[in-house]
Amino acid sequence: MHDFLTRLPKAELHLHIEGSLEPELMFALAQRNDVVLPYASVEAVRAAYDFDDLQSFLNLYYQGMAVLRTAEDFFDLAMDYFRRAHGEGVVHVELSFDPQAHLSRGIGLDVQMEGLTRAMRLAERELDLSTALIMSFLRDRSAEEAMQVLEQAAPYWELIDAVGLDSAELGHPPGKFAAVFDRAKALGLPRVAHAGEEGPASYIREAMDVLDVCRIDHGVRCLEDPALVAELIERRLPLTVCPLSNVRLKVVERLDDHPLPALLEAGLTLTLNSDDPAYFGGGMLENFLACQRAFGWSEETFVALARNALEAAFMSEARRETLLKRLAAVSG
Repeated sequence: MHDFLTRLPKAELHLHIEGSLEPELMFALAQRNDVVLPYASVEAVRAAYDFDDLQSFLNLYYQGMAVLRTAEDFFDLAMDYFRRAHGEGVVHVELSFDPQAHLSRGIGLDVQMEGLTRAMRLAERELDLSTALIMSFLRDRSAEEAMQVLEQAAPYWELIDAVGLDSAELGHPPGKFAAVFDRAKALGLPRVAHAGEEGPASYIREAMDVLDVCRIDHGVRCLEDPALVAELIERRLPLTVCPLSNVRLKVVERLDDHPLPALLEAGLTLTLNSDDPAYFGGGMLENFLACQRAFGWSEETFVALARNALEAAFMSEARRETLLKRLAAVSG
């Protein structure tokens, strides 16, 4: 099964590129940019990855990204992940980035975009890895600031494949960003949003009805509302579930307790993703393997999950057709 899951062409739809920052690269970039880290070693950083909840993770996450200063740093960050993902059989990556977290540190949008898009072009050329870029807004900051960032990104709208909503969910309902997402819709940008991770099922409904999203990031608490589940199924609205993330952030205590089997049995459109792989115990392959160990899923189940991701991905129809044929060849 390890060999099969490695060969399976996987599309990752829920990946925070800042959350792919491995401790080794964190230390290398800190040295390059004369940034003093509050950790003595790589081992000390890894030891800090014992999170109580989403907020305890976010504290370390924002601390770690302080090493990202130049376009070259963002390029190295993305390429480091693309190469690892490629080695795990990932054929398409949709990377979310948090511009506000960098702008607030004085790192311009031009620096972020230059580094990330250069890495995306190189990955497509050298690794045959297609990519998409999702500009995410921090929901624990103001909607006014999010709108300013969206407008500031005008020179890059053609390079942005979607907008998203992430960071601390509790107390920050999706509807807070209705005007921002209406503006993104007017610009022709697809919309996704984190909902139903720590927040209630009602946040999922709000993201669908108010933000008009085409995907729900996480969404695992939808089972609390049978009517919501029925609508998600009817609309085939994909959920980008992140199994190891949910364990690390105490959404569930153990993977064996995860609602994934119930979500699957209900008939929801599910995809598997790594979220923040450097912090949560592994990338795409490890998430797939962990589900196989916990749930004993068949090859057919993993093929169906991989197909869901390819069908929901932001990519050209020609690329989608190519990757679906590749999936059929592996599963045949």
